[in-house]
Amino acid sequence: MTDKPTNHTYDAGQIKVLDGLEAVRKRPAMYIGNTATEGLHHLIWEVVDNSIDEALAGYCTRIRVTITEDNAVKVEDDGRGIPVDIHPTENVPALELVMSTLHAGGKFDHSTYKVSGGLHGVGVSVVNALSEYAIAEVRRDGNIYRQTYRYGLKDSELEIVGKTEKTGTTITFKADPQIFTESTIYDYETVKNRLRELSFLNRDVRLYLKDERSGEEDKFHASGGIVSYVEWLNRNRTPIFPEPIYLAGEKDLVEVEISFQYFDGYSERLFSFVNNINTREGGSHVAGFRASLTKCINRYASDDIVPKSLKEKMGGDDVREGLTCVISVRVPNPQFEGQTKTKLGNSEVKWIVESICNEKLNLFLEQNPHVAKRILTKVVDAARAREAAKRARDLSRKKGSTSLLMAGKLAECQEKDPKKREIFIVEGDSAGGSAKQGRDRTIQAILPLRGKIMNVEKARFDKILNSEEIKQLIAALGCGIGKDEFDLERLRYHKIIIMTDADVDGAHIRTLLLTFFYRQMLPLLQGGFVYIGQPPLYRLSRGKSEKYFLDEEQLNDHLFSQASKRLSVTIHKEPFEYFAEDDFIFYLKLLSIFERVVVFLERMNITETILCFLLEKNIKKADQFAEKELVDSLANELTKDENLVIGAVRSCRWRTDCYEFDLAVRNHVQTSVTIGPQIPLINEYRTALQLYDKIHHLLNKSFLIKLKSTEDDGKSIEAKSWKELLNMVREESFKGSNLQRYKGLGEMNPDQLWDTTMNPTNRTLLQVQIQDAEEADEMFTTLMGDKVEPRREFIQTHALEVTDLDI
Repeated sequence: MTDKPTNHTYDAGQIKVLDGLEAVRKRPAMYIGNTATEGLHHLIWEVVDNSIDEALAGYCTRIRVTITEDNAVKVEDDGRGIPVDIHPTENVPALELVMSTLHAGGKFDHSTYKVSGGLHGVGVSVVNALSEYAIAEVRRDGNIYRQTYRYGLKDSELEIVGKTEKTGTTITFKADPQIFTESTIYDYETVKNRLRELSFLNRDVRLYLKDERSGEEDKFHASGGIVSYVEWLNRNRTPIFPEPIYLAGEKDLVEVEISFQYFDGYSERLFSFVNNINTREGGSHVAGFRASLTKCINRYASDDIVPKSLKEKMGGDDVREGLTCVISVRVPNPQFEGQTKTKLGNSEVKWIVESICNEKLNLFLEQNPHVAKRILTKVVDAARAREAAKRARDLSRKKGSTSLLMAGKLAECQEKDPKKREIFIVEGDSAGGSAKQGRDRTIQAILPLRGKIMNVEKARFDKILNSEEIKQLIAALGCGIGKDEFDLERLRYHKIIIMTDADVDGAHIRTLLLTFFYRQMLPLLQGGFVYIGQPPLYRLSRGKSEKYFLDEEQLNDHLFSQASKRLSVTIHKEPFEYFAEDDFIFYLKLLSIFERVVVFLERMNITETILCFLLEKNIKKADQFAEKELVDSLANELTKDENLVIGAVRSCRWRTDCYEFDLAVRNHVQTSVTIGPQIPLINEYRTALQLYDKIHHLLNKSFLIKLKSTEDDGKSIEAKSWKELLNMVREESFKGSNLQRYKGLGEMNPDQLWDTTMNPTNRTLLQVQIQDAEEADEMFTTLMGDKVEPRREFIQTHALEVTDLDI
């Protein structure tokens, strides 16, 4: 029952008016989607989009984005610069108006910007409102103007701080941690992917990105525009014709660019943009292209050039099978759904796109019959496969096989409400048996899979439907498959939990299942219905008590907590008091993380000695290696170690104006490593950087370990290094205990499986989410597609990241 408010008065005094940007700070999600990682990065997109709008207007050619060491962001362009003169009606500088007033901007009419991504005048003002501080610098009229803001409010008057002949705007902002409580740390790869995307969409703009935290930097310029974009998207695929098709035109001030290419796969990959804004949900421009593509190919198929065997009526799904397409339109008055702009609503854009595409594509097909025939061959194959799949489904229904399939393997639950039901997809009969015995029969169903399901990335739809394991899965879920029959309302379980072994085969099965869901039942992932079960890796038993741990980190936390109660530690030969219990656990945890970093880097021949030397020298960024004196001094100091041999310093091929040198262990040339700008970019090295200030005073020490229960206080055991300290603490913690590492679910008894992995009150489930559809698509293609080379390259790149490999 909801409590009633204690104040029963409801009059004019209860009506709240939020002045200025207060509304943005009160309800930030209305303007940027959310206050999680996506919303944090949306701040950058809003500022960069303003610079891109200057480029669309023809005044900007360079945009620089810099992530500073303290996680602020600076966006600089060479456009005209935001006006700084006094606004005629508001009596404040135009810059101040733009930065601190909602719905103030130059994009409401078309006298300043013909087209733009920013429409509502809320972009940069929202960024300002949600920032701890913001700094606006404008270069125009021969002067450099500057104004600062805090939490959206003016912090200084507009002032002239210098002279310049250049023009442009620089916005620097730092996200407010009171708003973005989850994190204010920007992900370099996320920003990099967006800027790369913008470079494809704006062929005349050069974009530069630099991360001052690591020294990493990239620059993007795609002279081929969206044609280059399609080529990049298909780089890990095999196209059926060499060059993407490019269509372009303009009607009623709407500019249309379309590029597409077919590859030898079976999924459609379409990316659409309006005024450079990614319309992930499509809209009228996408509908126009799809209608035209279907119409043009069917029209061409009736031509005399096409053999009779290819003359079949082909539907929209058929003509889009194996299609990679980029649609970019520029619309003077786009109507988006909400400020986050994910779908275009302008109905007139549909017929404009359709008209331009009809004209240009028909002409292309007439002029390129060899390409047209390849497209038609693929489309007709898709149509035939669709008919075969339809016959297979019809046959399945006539035989009533759905109930038979489910009766064969599926252990059903008693609950009827899909929202309360969950299904565990488990690997093999052994794990299936344990799961069936250990489950809660009221709400939990079990579907065991025999072996690995088909790799749907390499299979056409009719082949997929012939797979027995996939038939079982489709029948169990009950929501159907395929665009014509999939219905989320018929989904029989609202939790679909993949539960596989912690070995290579288990990981492979999990990947195959996720590939199936991503390619054939994407709404299940988008709706958050798919989960990964997290069975424990370790079981630690002592007498009759037992504990389970998901990973090594959890195990270490427990061991160190136990050790702190039984052991006391002090640094040898130093007048320090014993570590307090909390400090003892804190330092052991940090040292165990550092230990993992050292093991990883040693696989790359970066020994602990070299690592600590670089950390001591405060090597934080890649661009430090641009200083030849610094690199020379590093090489000279390392030669003082008689176990190391230094090669000649030479120009670095990896990054312009950087230097590197070779380093090898004496008499072990095979352990050589290159000391250069790539090292500060390694994630594990950056982890070591974060740890070093807290643990450096322990790395060259020895320690005295004493049992707290020992009666003779004079007896201590010496650990000669931090590594020895960790090992001795673990050994002491393990005494009297038995540690078991699980590889398969079948190794667990039903009650153990229930307690650790299936019991809703204490289990850990990992929800599968799609943060970046394009990146997810690339990953599935790389890992599961036909091309071997990208997969080999991926394995070679990430092989050293493997910690436990069970084969």
